[in-house]
Amino acid sequence: MAVVISRRMTVSPSLVDVLTYDHNHEVDPRDVGMTLEGVRAIWRHVEAIYRTGLHPALTFCLRRHGQVVMRRSVGYASGAPGLAAAGEEIRIARPDTPFCLFSTSKTMTAMVIHLLDERGLLHIDDPVVEYIPEFGKYGKDVMTIRHVLTHRAGIPSLAVGHASLDMLADWDAVIALLCEARPMTVPGRQLAYHAITGGFILGEIVRRVAGSDIRAFFAEAVGKPLGLEVMSYGLVRERWHEVAVNYLTGMPAPPPIGWVVQRALGMGLRRVIEVSNDPRWYSGIVPSANAFATADDVSRFFQLLMRGGELDGVRVFAPRTIRRVLNESSYLELDVVLGIPARYGLGVMLGGNFLSFYGPDTPKAFGHYGFTLIIGWADPQRDIAVGFLASGKCLIDTHLIRLFGLLREISTQCSKVH
Repeated sequence: MAVVISRRMTVSPSLVDVLTYDHNHEVDPRDVGMTLEGVRAIWRHVEAIYRTGLHPALTFCLRRHGQVVMRRSVGYASGAPGLAAAGEEIRIARPDTPFCLFSTSKTMTAMVIHLLDERGLLHIDDPVVEYIPEFGKYGKDVMTIRHVLTHRAGIPSLAVGHASLDMLADWDAVIALLCEARPMTVPGRQLAYHAITGGFILGEIVRRVAGSDIRAFFAEAVGKPLGLEVMSYGLVRERWHEVAVNYLTGMPAPPPIGWVVQRALGMGLRRVIEVSNDPRWYSGIVPSANAFATADDVSRFFQLLMRGGELDGVRVFAPRTIRRVLNESSYLELDVVLGIPARYGLGVMLGGNFLSFYGPDTPKAFGHYGFTLIIGWADPQRDIAVGFLASGKCLIDTHLIRLFGLLREISTQCSKVH
């Protein structure tokens, strides 16, 4: 019988040398209705995830009542013991270390579309062909922007053989490919997670409506007003040397789980990780997948959405725009790509009472997951906004049990206020 080996980092019994607490930005938890022991309990769960050896770097930011309670990191941004390539620089992760957000990028892209709707430059129920006329082949003329936002556009993945870094780096080539794509189903009919394709369609609409690429538009309309440190599509060259390296960890993904990754992303797990560490990925624009940010950025972004589009006296979105984003578009409907029931809004994953991405008893929570343990969310009932970013890329292993423990602890220690 073959022995299945789980690929893990070597973890030292003492974490002192790899822990970074940003005490200058953390408030006393008692000032926001929490306890010191409660904060310690939450962090113990973060450390438990790190001690599995499956996530070489973890960074975590928790806001409560708008105040930063925890802004911390643990582990290696690069040079992870037992995983790093020969000669790889050893760097300790810090709270300001940029991580790739993968699919959490989708909420950023969705909010750009909603903002353009708010400004009257488009309407989410318009057909895509009103903005990209050449897109309307093979029945795609009935596809609306709403269909793309809610994973019902019918073209969940790029054609086999086209999901390469060279292709993804050539914007016009991707758009041409999508214009020629034949939908798998009639647009609007079936829920099927669009891991990559939807972002390019939305990004092209932004380019034609706003007259600039989505990176420039997000920076001007959201990033600068909100004071985000890093959050953007791609990463400025000056910070490439700071980014958290992604590592393949855990047990090999068994069928059908490995097939899900191949079907959703158009390439295998190992190749996805190689692509995510490539400078071309850092410099390009892949609106569904290649945003970079710190955990503080992610927490602040979702805090903005939870506060109705205004934060620290700066209004970015109208309240009605936020209400539309949180409007339920599917209720535990089977996603035929992911193979799991999902509850979506218009650009966010919604929580629930029992089956929830954000822990037990979180029916009002919303946010988005990224590959594979990247999470940004807010829970209005507890008045919290959280960024939790990890550099290990594994699908099935013991970290999932530890993650459930962390989410449950956050829900427990942050009692409901609404």
